[in-house]
Amino acid sequence: MPSVHSTSTLSRIENTSLLKSTVAVIIVALMLGTAHAESQLRIGITQNNVSVDSYQTTYENAFKEAVSEREDIDAIVMNAGGDVARQIAQMQYLIQQQVNAIIIWPTHGQAVVPVVRQAQQAGIPVVVTNSNIAENGQAFIESFSGPNNILQGQYSAEMMCDQLGGQGQVVQITGQPGYTTAIERQVGFEERLAEVCPNVELMESQPGDWNRERSQQVMVSFLNKYDTIDAVYSGDDNMGVGALNAAKAAGRSGEIKFFGATNFAAGYEAMERGEYHGSVYQSPGEDARNALRTAIAVARGEDVPKLNYFNTPKITQENIGDFEKPVF
Repeated sequence: MPSVHSTSTLSRIENTSLLKSTVAVIIVALMLGTAHAESQLRIGITQNNVSVDSYQTTYENAFKEAVSEREDIDAIVMNAGGDVARQIAQMQYLIQQQVNAIIIWPTHGQAVVPVVRQAQQAGIPVVVTNSNIAENGQAFIESFSGPNNILQGQYSAEMMCDQLGGQGQVVQITGQPGYTTAIERQVGFEERLAEVCPNVELMESQPGDWNRERSQQVMVSFLNKYDTIDAVYSGDDNMGVGALNAAKAAGRSGEIKFFGATNFAAGYEAMERGEYHGSVYQSPGEDARNALRTAIAVARGEDVPKLNYFNTPKITQENIGDFEKPVF
């Protein structure tokens, strides 16, 4: 005789099966969630001063976009606002959060060394981005990701030498004092200029603090002081355009050649007009993406170059058509 189950019996069996299935689903979900959490990397970044120029703003936007495209990355994005003490506090916060890696765009190459060492002692790898820290901090970082700033200074010296024909009197507007990028570009420029153009006289250098208006004021003082200025080198195009504006206002731009680094849109446009003579092309988007890639690699224990540079070629009036106009 075939067995017959009562409705109540069938109901109990179905409920028991449903309960077991539900528990199984919950366990699997928890296991997958835990696995996902364990595989996800938490990257912290403290930036120098996003509001100071459009390069840093573009960098931050590109960094956030690159993070949003990956499901395996959780990022804490912070801005020091140019304040060393604030950046040190942000580094200490990221250490407390036990992130998998820290990216730092230093406000001051020497002042941040002790807190970078703290991160290293806590077992958190540090990647320095865009502007390197001081030499005595190199042992505490995994990698520097960014442009070769000494090479950029050298490129500008070479372009200046070529266009001056080996003779002339020049002035220099440097970046923010104590800032490694400013120091490296100045060193690269001065040393290379002396090598390739020993008959070019560097008459004076003054800081422009990465600021266009400040650099314009510096150039006004140079114009008042020197009857002959054959060329100006500025640590970036933002300052270079400030120098150009001062010379135009004084009616002397036609007698001066202008060179910079980190080709800004304003410098690109001035080069198109024939008013600006040489720069170094540098992408903030590639800068940001390179830093993120480097941080992910060191967080996973992969080998990366200590100096992880990206390409920054020369740009002049002759080859400007080979490059897209910068968005910053």
